[in-house]
Amino acid sequence: MINQVILRLSKYSKGFHLITDEVFRALGPLPHRGLIHLFLQHTSAALAINENYDPDVRHDMEVLYERLAPYLLPAYRHTLEGPDDMTAHFKTQITGHSLTIPIVNGKPGLGTWQGIYLCEFRSQANARTLICTIVGE
Repeated sequence: MINQVILRLSKYSKGFHLITDEVFRALGPLPHRGLIHLFLQHTSAALAINENYDPDVRHDMEVLYERLAPYLLPAYRHTLEGPDDMTAHFKTQITGHSLTIPIVNGKPGLGTWQGIYLCEFRSQANARTLICTIVGE
């Protein structure tokens, strides 16, 4: 069985946002076993799996990413879509735009404290599109 759902995510502000529930609500019932592949169709936002319990993780991730790729360095040339454009592309490059999650006994095979994050790197982002492909039996 192969199923594909194109999910238009809610519009999120800059930061790290748990989207686990939003994704799995859109997917509906899962097969007994298989894989879920999530592909974000954007170059200035990313997907990640990280801790889903303590909200301080989201704050600290933002602090770390801003130190790694600061906003508005004078050396940046690519500012076509705004002053945060290049930093957003770099953060996406190092984080990634896709995830694969196993399906185990009809449920996502995420660990107890794991959640799916939309990592929004733009200050003025639009809604994002996620292609969700389920392969299973």
